[in-house]
Amino acid sequence: MSTDRRTAALAGALYLVTHVTSVTAVLLYGPMIDDDAWLAGDGPGTAQLAGALLDVVLALAVVGTALLLHPLLRRPAPGGALAYVALRTLEAGVILIGACAVIALVALRAAGDADGPAGLALRGLYSATFLVGPGLVVGVHTVVLAAVLWRLRAVPRWIPALGVVGAVLVTVSNLTVLLGVQGEVTTARALAAVPIFAWELGLAVTLLARGLRLPARASGASSPREAVPA
Repeated sequence: MSTDRRTAALAGALYLVTHVTSVTAVLLYGPMIDDDAWLAGDGPGTAQLAGALLDVVLALAVVGTALLLHPLLRRPAPGGALAYVALRTLEAGVILIGACAVIALVALRAAGDADGPAGLALRGLYSATFLVGPGLVVGVHTVVLAAVLWRLRAVPRWIPALGVVGAVLVTVSNLTVLLGVQGEVTTARALAAVPIFAWELGLAVTLLARGLRLPARASGASSPREAVPA
């Protein structure tokens, strides 16, 4: 297996890590997200702390996917590769702010003060980071990467096409939350996120199975046969 092939496979593995950690973290947060009764409790918040830890892992994996794809894409698409790294780093930073808010909120709950103004503010901060990071920034960097992969024909065309559709849906869905058209936890919002999850899953499997099919000149290979993974 070539160096480029191994790099692509590792990027695919990290995409799968982002899937597992992001979904599991939301499930662990549970009632913290929208249940005032949870704020009034005084338990240890172990599940929520575990969710915050998973969000830290998520943020690291998010940056890792971009850093691994960058050396593969910087020759044929230098601007797109750099923009993807910057936007994924921005997303990771917002995720980490949300994780810090959760940790602080759990500490307030343990002290019996989570249902006050500070607790409500921290929960609101977490909700805002979820809206901005995995909600709005994701839509932008998905379009950036999908456009690069589409132009280079580096993956089957249905994958970047699905990415653009998913980016539009998730962006519109989160804008409606921002504008108060729908609530934070709704079936419509969950369904709108399905295509973009499918895009990242399809990309992850493709990266693991065969890597990126890049032009010989872009990959630095001496012949087309070396540039295209078997």
